[in-house]
Amino acid sequence: MSSVNAQRSAPGRTGRPPRTSREEVLSAARTIIDRDGWEKLTVRRLAGEIGVSAMTVYNHVEDRADLMVQLVDDHLARASRPDLPDDPRGRIVATGVAARESLASQPWIAEVLSTDGFLSRLGDSSVWLVEAIVAAALDAGCTPERAILVFRNVWYFMVGEIMVRANTRTRRATAGARAPSILIAGADPAISNHDASALPALAVVADQWVEVAGRDTFAEGLAALVDGLLAALAS
Repeated sequence: MSSVNAQRSAPGRTGRPPRTSREEVLSAARTIIDRDGWEKLTVRRLAGEIGVSAMTVYNHVEDRADLMVQLVDDHLARASRPDLPDDPRGRIVATGVAARESLASQPWIAEVLSTDGFLSRLGDSSVWLVEAIVAAALDAGCTPERAILVFRNVWYFMVGEIMVRANTRTRRATAGARAPSILIAGADPAISNHDASALPALAVVADQWVEVAGRDTFAEGLAALVDGLLAALAS
């Protein structure tokens, strides 16, 4: 038997080749998320988006949860990692800023990662920010317990900032106009139904609220948070 015939008759998978690739599946999933939100992503809807059967999609994912893990893994693995300073405090801040920049472009990821148990399903290359922050906290003299608390507080601060800004953009786009950050007279021309005498402190800052709240002060706020967390070591 010739080598060509031997190759043709060699045992292996028969039938039509898969009609999709993992990259196509993840790309279509991102399209659905961008258009409809991550909550609307299902294997059935994904199959319809691609134009294949659900069983074809299951060649690449186990279920919806596995699909979300793969999407997050793919995004975080592609994200560039910063050159971190030697100083532990600086490492925590630099890691948080870099992670926020990566997640802010896909705010749904921050929301997905906030669900219980999801972080543990990610691959090693995707949880580099957790490793970096915990390692820096330990190097700064934190006990393992406090290192976990440092990460948790940094994570909550970052996710909260990402989600508030993302949701604000969505509301404004939906309303077609600027959504006020606080309902008080002077904070926004469209809001005038609150009594300044009942809310005197807010009345003082109302005319600056929209401008100040719109500033990007994440790095500054994160640095202050980390300083406070690490200063607690000496208490």
